[in-house]
Amino acid sequence: MHELGLVFEVIKRVETLAAENGICHVQKVVLAIGESSSVVPMFIREVYPSACEDTVLEGSELEIETIPARGKCRSCRRVYDPVKFRCECPHCGSRDYELLSGGEFLIKEIAVPEEEVPPDAGDE
Repeated sequence: MHELGLVFEVIKRVETLAAENGICHVQKVVLAIGESSSVVPMFIREVYPSACEDTVLEGSELEIETIPARGKCRSCRRVYDPVKFRCECPHCGSRDYELLSGGEFLIKEIAVPEEEVPPDAGDE
């Protein structure tokens, strides 16, 4: 299960950001996972709580958003949902497509208690 390794990488990155900004606790992490990625959200949810123990993320909420798959047919150049149509273009029947979105795995948002927000966080 590579999801555990992914969760450890998320924790590592969030802890680095927290340390750089003087944050001691993270309330919530939002991950954006592509529907065509090899990541199984259910497994991410299962391993998250125990992987976060003894870190700034301990007790934090995990939210997962799904990024829909979109593919562009290389034959007719039309955009379609390769998951819904099992990778076959509904317009011309070609199975040759370029994945435009849906393969991502991103840390979309990190929420911290208001009293821990760095004073210059909104100055950009």
